[in-house]
Amino acid sequence: MTKRDPFKCFNTSEEIKRLPVMLYVRFPLSLRNVEDLLQERGIDVSHESVRFWWHRFGPMFASEIRRKRADRLRSGPQWRWHLDEVFVKVNGQRHYLWRAVDHEGEVLESFVTKTRDRKAALNFLKKTMRRYGRPKSIVTDLLRSYGAALKVIGASTLQETGRWLNNRAENSHLPFRRRERAMQRFRRMRSLQMFAAVHASVFNHFNSERSLSSRATFKLNLTAALAEWRDLCAA
Repeated sequence: MTKRDPFKCFNTSEEIKRLPVMLYVRFPLSLRNVEDLLQERGIDVSHESVRFWWHRFGPMFASEIRRKRADRLRSGPQWRWHLDEVFVKVNGQRHYLWRAVDHEGEVLESFVTKTRDRKAALNFLKKTMRRYGRPKSIVTDLLRSYGAALKVIGASTLQETGRWLNNRAENSHLPFRRRERAMQRFRRMRSLQMFAAVHASVFNHFNSERSLSSRATFKLNLTAALAEWRDLCAA
């Protein structure tokens, strides 16, 4: 069966649509910043087009990245997850962005709720385990909602807590915080959920642990990531 081409009804080339989406999601840029960068390269695209392309193609790219990553992770053992939640303001109201990170710092799942009680933690855990399976251990902070949720699903023995054990999850919030400031916060819970999921997937795709590899290795990894990005959602 032939795969449907998502770019079929657009006159602009695929490369020009992929580049603004990557710039807007990956870097802390506003829509007008992306428009200015494209104009400097001789590409005349308005910021409203960038907004439309990001809403239209961003979730599609992120979904394919997550699917490929989940297939790879399910084929091997899940060693350790790090779970944490962070406060995010939506129209002046406090919401909670839950994040699951694996032992290598890759963001597995992002989940937005209005509360951080047992029900919210349970929904977050079920969604993550349904996609990636069950890990050998789960590191959390001292929030009691985690323990209560893990007890419900029969995984209380997997929980680990410690003063510095959860630094992986804490550090995973930093790229999102920088991006949040550039966007001047969010107006709807749905927009927050969509952007958090897309941002996490794109960040995972281009994250090559630059500080742990030589420049030559980093360039090879970046070239491979860019090549794979150009093939996303290709017909």
